Amino acid sequence: MGVTPKIAPSMLSSDFANLASEAHRMLNYGADWLHMDIMVPIFHLFLCRHFVSNLTMGAPVIESLRKHTKAYLDCHLMVTNPLDYVEPFGKAGASGFTFHIETSKDNWKELIENIKSLGMRPGVAIKPGTSVEAVYPLVEAETPVEMVLVMTVEPGFGGQKFMPETMDKVRILRKKYPALDIEVDGGLGPSTIDMAALAGANCIVAGSSVFGAPEPAQVISLLRNSVEKAQLTY
Repeated sequence: MGVTPKIAPSMLSSDFANLASEAHRMLNYGADWLHMDIMVPIFHLFLCRHFVSNLTMGAPVIESLRKHTKAYLDCHLMVTNPLDYVEPFGKAGASGFTFHIETSKDNWKELIENIKSLGMRPGVAIKPGTSVEAVYPLVEAETPVEMVLVMTVEPGFGGQKFMPETMDKVRILRKKYPALDIEVDGGLGPSTIDMAALAGANCIVAGSSVFGAPEPAQVISLLRNSVEKAQLTY
C-alpha cells in the first residue's frame, strides 16, 4: 500500500490558552499532524438549523499557530459555505482543507481547484448518515480530493461514542482506492483503534483519548502501531 499511518491529535481537546505549547507537546509525543476542527454556526438556507452549534477556531487561530510550528495543520471545516473560507485559510497557513460533501454538492469542483491553487491539500468529509458513494466522483475527478474523512460520530462535539457501523464505509473505500488517505474522526482511542485500522483507515484523529491520557505519547504510539499492524493484513 502507498499510504502511511498519520496520527493527528485533535486540538479541540487541547488547552486553548496554551495552543502553541500544546501543539509542540503533541509533536514531541510523536504526532504526525495537528487536527484543527473549524465549526461555525451558520444557518442552513431554508432549513433554519445549524450544521453544527459550536463555534471553535477560525483563520486567525490558524495564522497564529502557524507562527509557532511548521507542522501539518489538518483543517476540517464543518461549515455551510466552505468556499468562503478557502482563501482565508490558505493565507493563514493551513496545510489541508477538508470540506463536507453535504454542503458542497454543487460546487465541489471549484472548491478543490481553489484549495489546490492556494497550496493546500483537498479532502472531503462525510457524516455518519451520508452514503459513501457520494464521494466517489470527488476521488475520481480530474482534479481529485486527496483524502476522505469518514466521521465516526456526528460532527459538532468532542468526546462522543465511536459508531462502529461507519467502518463499512472505510472498508469500501480502502478496497476501491488502495492508495487513498482515509481519515477517521470521532471516538478513536485504544479501545476502538483496531476496528478502524483493520477496516483500512490510516489517518487517525484522536482528541480526548490523547489529551486526557496520563501518557499521551503511549496512546499515539499505540494508535500508530495498530495501523501499521493492520496494514500487514491488507
